[in-house]
Amino acid sequence: MKVSTKRAALVGTGFVVLSGAMYSCENFLETPAQGTLDSLTLGNRAGVEATLVGAYRLLGGWVPGLDLAASSPSNWVFASATSDDAYKGGEPGLRGAITELQLYNWTAGGADSYLNDKWKSVYEGISRTNATLRLLKQVQKDAPNEIPAAQARSIEGEALFLRAHYHFEGWRMWGNIPHYSEADADFRKPNNSELVPLILADLEAAIGLLSPTPRNGEKGRVTQWTAKAYKGRVQMYAGMTQQALPTLRDVANNGPYKLEQNFHRVWTGFAAFANGPETILAYQASANDGSPGGENANFAERLNFPHSGSPFGCCGTHQPSQNLVNFYRVDANGLPLALGGGDLTPLSATARWNASSAEFEGGNMAPVDPRLDWTVGRDAVPYKDWGPHESSWIRDLANGGPYSPKKNVHEKTSGAESKVGWVPTALNSMNFHLYRFADLLLMLAEAEVEAGNLEAARQIVNRIRERAGAVAQGPGTSSSNIAVPINDPSITWADYEVGLYTTAWTNKDFARSAVRYERRLELAMEGHRFFDLRRWAVIEPVLNEYIQVEQTRRPYLKAASQVTGRHKLFPIPSVQVALSNVDGAFTLQQNPGW
Repeated sequence: MKVSTKRAALVGTGFVVLSGAMYSCENFLETPAQGTLDSLTLGNRAGVEATLVGAYRLLGGWVPGLDLAASSPSNWVFASATSDDAYKGGEPGLRGAITELQLYNWTAGGADSYLNDKWKSVYEGISRTNATLRLLKQVQKDAPNEIPAAQARSIEGEALFLRAHYHFEGWRMWGNIPHYSEADADFRKPNNSELVPLILADLEAAIGLLSPTPRNGEKGRVTQWTAKAYKGRVQMYAGMTQQALPTLRDVANNGPYKLEQNFHRVWTGFAAFANGPETILAYQASANDGSPGGENANFAERLNFPHSGSPFGCCGTHQPSQNLVNFYRVDANGLPLALGGGDLTPLSATARWNASSAEFEGGNMAPVDPRLDWTVGRDAVPYKDWGPHESSWIRDLANGGPYSPKKNVHEKTSGAESKVGWVPTALNSMNFHLYRFADLLLMLAEAEVEAGNLEAARQIVNRIRERAGAVAQGPGTSSSNIAVPINDPSITWADYEVGLYTTAWTNKDFARSAVRYERRLELAMEGHRFFDLRRWAVIEPVLNEYIQVEQTRRPYLKAASQVTGRHKLFPIPSVQVALSNVDGAFTLQQNPGW
């Protein structure tokens, strides 16, 4: 097999240019892809910049030929539907491959194909970053004065950062996978057990090349601080807690990031709040920009809206679980009921917080954290400014339950909705957060707990909780009352309570649980949960207990396999193993148990 054919099969072409003037100073990611060109045509400053934009484009995951759900930047198929946060949703036969993934049958019924599309998305991103680096070096060699030195340094730093991000995406899915640099010509490389050091090396190089602020003032471009923050993330995921602590402290104390004023501004279609102070890295979605099918919008997230009967019309997937909804219940002090007043075994099937299987709809005044109604659409509760959520919006109540996703949905008055494309009502220009400051702060709190700094961790968690209590979902009859104070008299459907941890933490186990619970409350449905459970080494007890209880609520879960050690990593797609054949031997080795 020729190397060029192998490269196309594994990682795609990597050369994408954009219409118009190649890139825009104001909105450098907002023009649609228009095919491919060779390095001779791209061999100038504009060509290098356009190729870099092509590398940024894969932050959105999807490119033509890939499944929308499998390539989604939220990883909802692989990190929410496989966790206790969400069901696949829809009818039983809808996207059956996701059902098999949720049932932990990861080599059955099309699951392998979904994993292969995720693999191709990851390596397409890697290919495009390497294409940028090769082209940059070629242009610098052929025309030394074509690209100013400062611009060239930034291009290189941005490409190295993106390469680190895409390799990290693959690593947290499959563990030891091949690493590709711009110098590689053989695309049948073996698994690399030193992947994390290589990812960190790219991030260190990016830190040295990038400036503290976005190049040309263009929000969406990565900076030195983006790379520093991401370095801390990789260290935490790799279990390097001691090394992550100073990295994350530096970003938290000296970086440009801060929490948004309120939770509504975190996930919103209002352009005034896009790329706000909490954004570390986001896919820059763009609607109504001339792309005929809305390809630059939230294309890979478009299935995750309420179904027909709703204002959106499709498609009813990624539905919040009963377990997740119950998790937002609080005690008399406004603290998570799951903590049980200090009981450190809250995952028991008889736990108070998860005892009810009844739909938790508006009018049930059991006190809840207000983040419930920024995260979940539930009946008789306003759905941003679209009116009250209704059971008629659900595609199949018996299969997917009564709840809808909410974070990814734009507001009616935001102007973010697309006017073109298939089901344009489910296309919008909402940026998708791949990494935000609250995520970083909670990882810092984890690191502080493990270092024995329980008071520092408590203060961080209280910062998150204080912001959570700033506003709640309001009546949404206008743009001005979508978010209101949590004690606003207009709220008649819920009792919202958020308390702070006022007593010093002296028990490390309790502190660890409180931080981990806060991550779920804050980041639910954002594509983190499965990966968090895995890195905390609790994936087997948590998910097996979840299935045991949840199968009484969603009967199809009775077919779920027992979660075991092999589920810590997804199986490498079979076609990728087959394509790695060199002289009758596979260079790519399958993950244990698969």
